[in-house]
Amino acid sequence: MDAEREALQSTAFPKVQTFCQKHGLMFEVVDLRWGIRNTEATDHMTTELCLEELDRCRKTSIGPAFVALLGDQYGPCAVPTLIEEKEWEALRAQLTSRPHDLELVARRFRRDENAVPPTYLLQALGTVEAHGPDEVTLTSVLRSGAQEAWRLGLITQEQWHRYHWSVIEWEIDRGLLSLTDGDQGATVFLREIQDLNKHILEDCALKMVDRLADGCLDTDAQNLLSGLKGRIADVQPGVLKAHHLPWSRDLVNPKNKAHARYLKELGEQFVARANHQVLEHLRELEAGRQELAWLYQEIRHHLGLSAEAIRIFCGRRELLAQLGQQLRQSDGRPHSPLVLFGPPGIGKTALMCKLAEQIPGLLGRKTVTVLRLLGTSQMSTDARGLLQSICFQLCLAYGLPLPPAQVLEAHARVVQFFHTLLHTVSCRNFESLVILLDSVDDVDSVRRARRVPWLPPKCPPRVHLILSACSGRQGVLDTMRQTLTDPEAYWEVKPLSGNQGQEMIQLLLASSRRTLSPEQRELLWASLPECGHPGRLRLAFEEARKWASFTIPAPLASTAREAMHQLCARLEQTHGQLLVAHVLGYIVSSRHGLSEAELKDVLSLDDEVLQVVYQDWSLPSKELLRFPPLLWVRLRRDLGHCLARRPVDGFTLLAIAHRQLAEVVQERYLPGPERAKRHGVLADFFSGAWSQGTKKLITLPLVGKPLNLDRKVAPQPLWFSDTVANLRKLKELPHHLVHSGRIEELKQEVLGSMNWISCRGISGGIEGLLDDFDLYAPHLDCPEVSLVRDALQLCRPAVELRGMERCVLYTELLARLHFFAASHPALVGQLCQQAQSWFRVCPHPVLIPLGGFLQPPGGPLRATLTGCHKGITAMAWSLEEKLLVVGCQDGIVAVWDMGEQQVIHILTGHTGEVRCVEVFAKGTLALSASKDHTLRLWDLLSGQEKFTIWDGGSKSPTDPEIWSLHMDEAKKVVYVASGSKVSAWNLETAELVFRILGDVSDRWMCTAALASRATLLTVSEVGVVSLWSSATGKLQGKQHLSSVREETPTCGVSVQKQGKMVTGFSKGSISWVSPEGDSLLEKLPEAVRFLVLSEDESLLAAGFGRSVRIFLADSQGFHRFMATDLEHEDIVETAGFGPENNLIITSSRDALIQVWSLSEQGTLLDILEGVGAPMNLLAWCGALVASASQQSSSFKVWDLTDVQKPRACTPFLDRTGLTAVSHNGGYVYFPKIGDKNKVTIWDSAEGEEQDALDTSNEVRCLEVAQRANLLFTGLVSGVVLVFPLNSRQDVMCIPPPEARKAINCMALSTGEERLAIAYDSIVLVLDISPGDPCPVIDGPTYTFYTQLPETIASVAVLADYRVIYGMTNGDLFLYECANSKVFPLEAHGSQVACMQVSHQEQLAVSGSEEALLCLWDLQACKWRFQMNYTNSYCRGVQCVCFSMDDNYVYAGLKDRSIIVWSVQDGTLLAVQFVHAVVNRIIPTSNGFIAPTRHGYLIRERFQCPSSRTLQQDPLKNFKKAVWKVKSRQREELAAAAGAHQGSRSASAQRNECKSNKRSQVCLLV
Repeated sequence: MDAEREALQSTAFPKVQTFCQKHGLMFEVVDLRWGIRNTEATDHMTTELCLEELDRCRKTSIGPAFVALLGDQYGPCAVPTLIEEKEWEALRAQLTSRPHDLELVARRFRRDENAVPPTYLLQALGTVEAHGPDEVTLTSVLRSGAQEAWRLGLITQEQWHRYHWSVIEWEIDRGLLSLTDGDQGATVFLREIQDLNKHILEDCALKMVDRLADGCLDTDAQNLLSGLKGRIADVQPGVLKAHHLPWSRDLVNPKNKAHARYLKELGEQFVARANHQVLEHLRELEAGRQELAWLYQEIRHHLGLSAEAIRIFCGRRELLAQLGQQLRQSDGRPHSPLVLFGPPGIGKTALMCKLAEQIPGLLGRKTVTVLRLLGTSQMSTDARGLLQSICFQLCLAYGLPLPPAQVLEAHARVVQFFHTLLHTVSCRNFESLVILLDSVDDVDSVRRARRVPWLPPKCPPRVHLILSACSGRQGVLDTMRQTLTDPEAYWEVKPLSGNQGQEMIQLLLASSRRTLSPEQRELLWASLPECGHPGRLRLAFEEARKWASFTIPAPLASTAREAMHQLCARLEQTHGQLLVAHVLGYIVSSRHGLSEAELKDVLSLDDEVLQVVYQDWSLPSKELLRFPPLLWVRLRRDLGHCLARRPVDGFTLLAIAHRQLAEVVQERYLPGPERAKRHGVLADFFSGAWSQGTKKLITLPLVGKPLNLDRKVAPQPLWFSDTVANLRKLKELPHHLVHSGRIEELKQEVLGSMNWISCRGISGGIEGLLDDFDLYAPHLDCPEVSLVRDALQLCRPAVELRGMERCVLYTELLARLHFFAASHPALVGQLCQQAQSWFRVCPHPVLIPLGGFLQPPGGPLRATLTGCHKGITAMAWSLEEKLLVVGCQDGIVAVWDMGEQQVIHILTGHTGEVRCVEVFAKGTLALSASKDHTLRLWDLLSGQEKFTIWDGGSKSPTDPEIWSLHMDEAKKVVYVASGSKVSAWNLETAELVFRILGDVSDRWMCTAALASRATLLTVSEVGVVSLWSSATGKLQGKQHLSSVREETPTCGVSVQKQGKMVTGFSKGSISWVSPEGDSLLEKLPEAVRFLVLSEDESLLAAGFGRSVRIFLADSQGFHRFMATDLEHEDIVETAGFGPENNLIITSSRDALIQVWSLSEQGTLLDILEGVGAPMNLLAWCGALVASASQQSSSFKVWDLTDVQKPRACTPFLDRTGLTAVSHNGGYVYFPKIGDKNKVTIWDSAEGEEQDALDTSNEVRCLEVAQRANLLFTGLVSGVVLVFPLNSRQDVMCIPPPEARKAINCMALSTGEERLAIAYDSIVLVLDISPGDPCPVIDGPTYTFYTQLPETIASVAVLADYRVIYGMTNGDLFLYECANSKVFPLEAHGSQVACMQVSHQEQLAVSGSEEALLCLWDLQACKWRFQMNYTNSYCRGVQCVCFSMDDNYVYAGLKDRSIIVWSVQDGTLLAVQFVHAVVNRIIPTSNGFIAPTRHGYLIRERFQCPSSRTLQQDPLKNFKKAVWKVKSRQREELAAAAGAHQGSRSASAQRNECKSNKRSQVCLLV
């Protein structure tokens, strides 16, 4: 059946392989008779291997598991390799009458006394003194003996089959006929030759059938073949696929048309049958799939390995007893995790598994035990997957809510969830929890990290964490010692005693039904004197179990390393040095291991291996060349327990089970050049260089000339289907490119490929993508790769919000990297081009960036980090250690390593909001104070809590909370001020030094610890200053403030050098308070919100209203530093001085951070966008600034080193949002920073201010007439100044209707013929007509009053003098100026924020602050569609406009996103997160231009396919995002249908008919 085999190999198998890959499956063909000699194919060992492989396929395959090609040959019967003692005696009894036959059998079989019970082993030819007769004679003798024994009832029919059945029948019986549960993926292809009996005696026919040694027809074999076919037809007729071929002398010849047709049909049948079997099995799996099937599979995997590990366990009783006692003693109190350590192979894994088995007996049967043998599965290989699986298992075990999606998105959140979960479990106060993590050094992130952030330094009561790690390997144990500093936490696992070692060997032999002769046992013990190393004992057992009783073994190696070398030498002797070296080299060189299918493909690409394999016989095919699978299966069998099977990415991968063997393979087979070769072949395979018909040249010894042959290896696209990524390629290819030295290929095909980046990100998440860049970028000396990596880091907020979609990722990268496309064309430019190419063929509606408009890499923003579940309430830096300590509303304190941008400690214990955090002791200790009235001292290096101080009388929530901390490091004392109480605590002993209790009715509002005067100073609510001794707490004096009257203190800051305190008050006073008295420093116009002092106490910042005033220290106190204040557009929240006092940063409620130069008298250097919430926390560390908000779980880190240096694109500094644009985005206009009486003209191309227009009054709004080139500036005085943009003619002035009425808003008609100016309740409509040299403005043509108490919020005007205006309360009106008629439109629920008329003036759109968009039909004065867009971040609509063709509405939302809405059917087409609020949107021919609060200009093209039948939901990955569209037409039709139905029904109710809301609302989540 060689022709059939080759036909399947060349055409059918690749098709099935592609089909399987599209469903996330790996297709492996196991044909052990392909590519080998016929003698090897019928070898008795080959038969055993075939049956073993068949069983493996049945267990693992979810599709076709067995395919038989059955022709007219029955095949030879293989001689059994082993005969049990009783069976041997039965055969021997039948052969006693035939001494010659008995002698033959006795010579070929030898008794093995080491088997229990004894067996007789077949000896290979050449191992006995005389070769004797050939194999056929032996087969015939055994068959006759078995026949007689079976007739006498001495052997069973099953035993009789061993001597009569051919290999084919054994395989078909095992793979099909003996099954009791269906065909299980079996197929039998039957080839029957018509009229064969007529030609049976012809020479050519005898090649097709079985014949005897003398050349005659073997009728017995033919009869058995007929019986086999009949059994198949009777038992499993559905699997039989018969093909009838006419008689021909050249069967089977592909050049024969009939034969070619047969081969084609055979291949098509196989493909159809195999694909059907795969689909059926997938459907069954899907139907029975559990919700958390992956978790249950993970748990079963580790439990199965554990059961195998303790199957043979001896010794360790004393250590187990000690561990059990330790667990019981520490169960009721906080304690350190335990670490078991020892050298590799010492038995830590077995000990951990045995301990897990004994846990219920130690701590109670309800104890929850979680066991993970790390590195043995995909989810236990990295910390991210490990923690996720443990968290899910704990939540299920304790009936707790599962981790939400937003937690799983960020590893830092998972770490926090894990720590919180441990405390939650502890507080349940009944079931104990034990988590056992074996081989921590097999976790990737632990091997590479300096710390283990997820490892809690202390376990709460009833929670136990037990880990194991290797000593003296890669420093993992040293890394753990940084977190777990308690020496009693470490337990050394020592070798077994000599007697225990012998006991272990005996148990292993007994379990495998083997024993040893006395001589062999003596040799074994002599080789292992007093050896108690379990790993070494296991290796010795694996050698000894192969010894037969007649074997004279060589001495065993005395060390594990020598044993590994001995194993390699034995394998080389059996299988050849080159094959062993390459196979083990490939497995060790792989990143996570190789599947068997991958390994066979890789060997098929290895020319050196193939040249050795085919050096003695010809190729099995003229078209393709593969590595013979039998050679691998033989080697795999001999490797035995040295190979480990690990589930990774849904596949089972092979890895080296013993570290020592992996090290020996590295040393023995992988010197420098050889290592690069192995990685090179692996890189070729995973890149797909020789797949899909690409032929590779090879010169074979027997041929002598180059052959170009197809290796038929698996194709390696990035995507197997739209949803199935090639995870194996993503994980392996970069690794092999690096280690094979193919750096340029790594740069171009991986890190510089948009397809690769998107595939890796979508399949593995943003953190996995960043890990790859961190892992491989150091191998490239390429700054462009760093730019891409930094851009990906900046993408994280959008990815967490929108999910990792290709559109999101491409938009983010293109909008950030486009700035560098021209300067870095080799990599960044190519990435941008690839993104643009993808957008051009995107099948969904999409917004396509035409330039850069997001924060580029290399700017001040370094990272946006998310690690908290709730808002951030406190921050402090550890300057020396570069750590950032973050306190949260839920009581968690997180410690971030800002060098690695990772959480290194989650400090749990507080049950209330963290109010204050102080870092001291050179950045190694931190003190946190919480609303739960506790102070906790933390070691920032180890993450351990040193002590807890309870600083309240009760746990009542009504008690005053902690307000402030004051540290005196010299005296080792901390002063805690809260309400009317000040407590002093010793930082070394945690003892109370003293406590001061004040008047509860007159709380202390400000407290200062003046170290230079040894005094505590407090200022009360009514202005009483009290002085206390900071050493004893005794009262030293009281006095009333003399400089301030009838004001309440709001904030204070101590000036240690002068021993005084600066206090701010509710009506703007700033007072200088000291023990000697007080004096007024400054009177501000509003309440003082905060006071901030520079580090050297030379500068003071006072925040009030929307301003910050700077003061300079002098001998009398402080005096004003600058004539002007630093102004924001919203209420200021906090400020911070730079380390050299040359910069100050201020933040406000509008989420903006402003950077000012103090050396340049308050020049604004930059405006930074916060996290979309009021910025009330700023913390400096050198040039780094961390900013956070109590309303956001994210924080940003900025590097202000280069804030004054030029950037790739300089943003315009506008903070008002009053931005206008002209000349297609060439110029941007906005009120000048620091002087709102001027309008800045910003040149977008040059990135600099071109000019400034003087308006003489504060600007309230701006509009640009694009065609007329006019800039309209509405002023607070009510005047509108009109500036020609292309010339410097005289400025036109439009006076207000009433004196000093500020303008609220302005609008131009779409044709720019009309201008509407809106005041509180007045609207002017003016005409704009062409003129020379500039247009003429006439009017006002119409003036009308709204006569409403509310004020106008937005306005729009039409060419026919109709005006639409929206009010602050949501009311909306259409006014016809010509007829003086007003038409009320249905009101919004809140202020109408924006209004726009379509270009054809048939429609209008309005947006309000509750995120409601209405599309209006201006002829009917009714809305057509209403769209309500809500998500957890949404805060209303900011601006809207129609596309140029009026088919779409573009809307900018206050949640920092842009949406596109279809005018035709109200469908939400696209949503794009742009990280900043869009001030206005100006339509272009194919998209729009939009200035943002970041100071960048968005230029985008909107692309919408003509057919949207397959449109995806733009909100599918948004968390808690909903859009609802309400259609008036559908509503009216539904109402009419309801009324009609009611009139026809006699029993209909007479109530008013209400429309069916469900039929009108389109809800997509």
